[in-house]
Amino acid sequence: MSDLIEVRAGSEALAKIRDEGLPQSSVEVMLGASGGPKWFVLSGLDKSLIGEYFKDRQQPLNLLGTSAGAWRFSCYAQKNALEAHHRFEQGYLLTEYSAEPDAEEVSRKCRLLVRDMLGDSGINEILENDVMQFNLIAVKSRGLIKSDQSWKQMAGLGLAATGNLISRKTLGAFFTRMLFHHPGAQAPFFGMDNLPTERVSFTENNLLDAIMASGSIPMVMEGVSGISDAPAGVYRDGGVTDYHFDMEFNQGEGLTLYPHFYSRMVPGWFDKSLKWRKPAGKNCEKLVLLSPSEGFVSKLPYGKIPDRTDFKTFSFDDRVKYWKQVIEESDRLGEAFLEAVTTGRIRQLVKPL
Repeated sequence: MSDLIEVRAGSEALAKIRDEGLPQSSVEVMLGASGGPKWFVLSGLDKSLIGEYFKDRQQPLNLLGTSAGAWRFSCYAQKNALEAHHRFEQGYLLTEYSAEPDAEEVSRKCRLLVRDMLGDSGINEILENDVMQFNLIAVKSRGLIKSDQSWKQMAGLGLAATGNLISRKTLGAFFTRMLFHHPGAQAPFFGMDNLPTERVSFTENNLLDAIMASGSIPMVMEGVSGISDAPAGVYRDGGVTDYHFDMEFNQGEGLTLYPHFYSRMVPGWFDKSLKWRKPAGKNCEKLVLLSPSEGFVSKLPYGKIPDRTDFKTFSFDDRVKYWKQVIEESDRLGEAFLEAVTTGRIRQLVKPL
C-alpha cells in the first residue's frame, strides 16, 4: 500500500524518521492548508490520524490551519473528533448552491455548515482541549480589499498580486496576518514574524467567527467583521498570506506533520502561478509532508482531486457522486499511512523534501 502515499521530509525530519520511524510522540505541530474541496482527498487520512495515530495522545499537539485546514482541525479538537469530522464532511459534501451564488449566499450557507460542525458544545470543547490545541490564521484586510464591492476588492487584490510578484513582504501593505490561538498556550509558531502578525486568543464569543473568517475567500464570500475580542476590521481567508505556509513552524525538537493534497507547497494565495516561489529550506527542516501519490490521484474519477471548479463543472448530483468516490478512496490513504508507521516501513518510504 506504500505506493498510495508519498512521504517527504526536510533534512532533520528525514534523518529522524530513518533512524526512529514516525511515532506520534515525535510530532509537535500539525498543519492544515487552504484549498477548498481539495481536502476531501485527505478525509480518510484525517480519520486514521484522529481515530488511531493520535488516539492515545497525552502531550499537546499544536494544530495550525487556514481555510479548509482550519475547519478540519476544529474537528480534531472536539471531544468526539470523528463525529465532528463526519458532520463537516457530510455538511460540505451536501451543501447545495444556486447556479450563480453571490457572496451572501455562500457565506450564509458556510456559516450554517460551521455551526453544525461545532454542534451544541464544540466551542467549549475546543477551548478546553489542552491536548489538541487549535490555532488558525485569518487576514485583516487593508485599503480597497476591505470593501465588499467587487470592483474595489478586485482592484485591491490586483495591486496585492502585483506587489507579491516582487516580494511576499509587500503583502504587509494589504493584509495583517491574524493568528487566532488556543487560550493560555503559546505554540512553537507563536512568534511568526515574516509578515505583519497580530495575535488574538480564542474565546467563546469569537471562535466561530474566526473559523468563518479563515475560510472567507475573497470575491467568493463576504468578509467577517465585528469579531469579538479582536481588532476592528474586515477579516478574510488566511490562505491569502498562508496558502500552504512558509514560516518557522517549530523551534523545538519535535516534528511538524503536514497531511497535504500535493507533494509541493505554495507559500501564499498569490503564488499559485509562480513556479519559482517555494518555502524557505530552513523552514522545512523538521517538516514531514504526507500526500497522495500521482498513481493514486490518476485512478480517481476524472484523474484529479476535487477543487472549486467542480461547483461549476458538475451538477449537484454529479458532484456529490464524484466527491463521495474520492472520500471512499481516501480511506486507503489513511490505511497506507498507518501500515507504514506501524510496520516501520516509513523508514524506507520517506524521501527528501
